[in-house]
Amino acid sequence: MTLAELERMVFGVAMTSPICSVPTVRRLTATFINIRLDIVTGGFIDVFYNEQTSTLAFALIRQGRRVFGADNTGGWHVHPFVDPEQHVPLPGAMSFADFVAEIEQHS
Repeated sequence: MTLAELERMVFGVAMTSPICSVPTVRRLTATFINIRLDIVTGGFIDVFYNEQTSTLAFALIRQGRRVFGADNTGGWHVHPFVDPEQHVPLPGAMSFADFVAEIEQHS
């Protein structure tokens, strides 16, 4: 996946989600992108992608703390709502659309 592909994917999901605002690209380099989306139910989603290492991470932040997350560092895993410090392995990749759908169900 390229940085541009990830950006298009995030913007596409955000435009169809009832809880996401318009995304903002906060940082873009030749190999890295950070996108933020405010959430109407409170907090924001941060999306990080490093094209060089293929590291992808999604985090829901509320009151300065991660309350839900998913990333592929050391294999795909989720940081669940009940205990975001946990690393619960996933059988495969979590898409950004699936990540937002989880937030929609818990909001």
